[in-house]
Amino acid sequence: MAEPESLRCSSVRNRGGVQRVEGKLRASVEKGDYYEAHQMYRTLFFRYMSQGKHAEARELMFNGALLFFSYNQQNSAADLSMLVLEVLEKSDTKVEDEILENLAKLFSLMDPNSPERVAFVSRALKWSTGGSGKLGHPKLHQLLAVILWKEQNYSESRYHFLHSSDGEGCAQMLVEYSSSRGYRSEVDMFVAQAVLQFLCLKNKNSASVVFSTYTEKHPSIERGPPFVQPLLNFIWFLLLAVEGGKLTVFTVLCEQYQPSLKRDPMYNEYLDRIGQLFFGVPPKQSPSYGGLLGNLLNSLMGSGEEDDGAEEAHEDSSPIELD
Repeated sequence: MAEPESLRCSSVRNRGGVQRVEGKLRASVEKGDYYEAHQMYRTLFFRYMSQGKHAEARELMFNGALLFFSYNQQNSAADLSMLVLEVLEKSDTKVEDEILENLAKLFSLMDPNSPERVAFVSRALKWSTGGSGKLGHPKLHQLLAVILWKEQNYSESRYHFLHSSDGEGCAQMLVEYSSSRGYRSEVDMFVAQAVLQFLCLKNKNSASVVFSTYTEKHPSIERGPPFVQPLLNFIWFLLLAVEGGKLTVFTVLCEQYQPSLKRDPMYNEYLDRIGQLFFGVPPKQSPSYGGLLGNLLNSLMGSGEEDDGAEEAHEDSSPIELD
């Protein structure tokens, strides 16, 4: 029992030491000695890291970043935020909700137009999946999506919602996006693209939730099904067909609704992929799409063919802008 007790005592001492150091640094910042305080934070960071005190280094840098943000010292705050990521990258820290929430908090305080914010979110997402090349933990994507939604950056918010498991939140954001930025005649297209992309990412549950929530909550959509808009009826039937898995149903459905599907040239490309994933349609030997259109589709759906469910599938992709 003596060793665990000694470890607890050491932890308490370390925590007390961090608090004393933070008190001195806070005093420097409050006096306006921003540069001096910033350099002190960096010195302590490298000292803690060399001593293997990763938790202390991360806590000190996180609190320091929050302090600098509160004094509108964006550059210093962003630098310490990057050091938080450096600790995570160089230690064996496990991905936990609290850490993801802290990273999202730092992201929310950064200047939306700063290059540091782009670099920060890229590194944070990479760390959250173990640097595997996948595009981030679904929980972190969801937190980022909500922040960007509040900033009315709907396009970026939409991308992160697609890579989360929050179909309901995505739908609510799309209702606001459509109502504030879209044409009334395109109210159905906002949700159609989201459903098709969720299905391309093998995320059937989020596809169904985003459709039902959007159609229930959008003020310009009369309650259905059936709906006034043919495209919404197509999506409704498609979701039912995906559950049934019958190729003949899928084929007839796509043929019958071609006039609606021609409204966006990407729809049929998405449906080609959905046919492969859910109805056993073989991949085309020579894809009909190419250039920018093909690149966008490939980046959304990833190059892999694994069938390990939504959590894996919806991390292997890149954004497609919603026009």
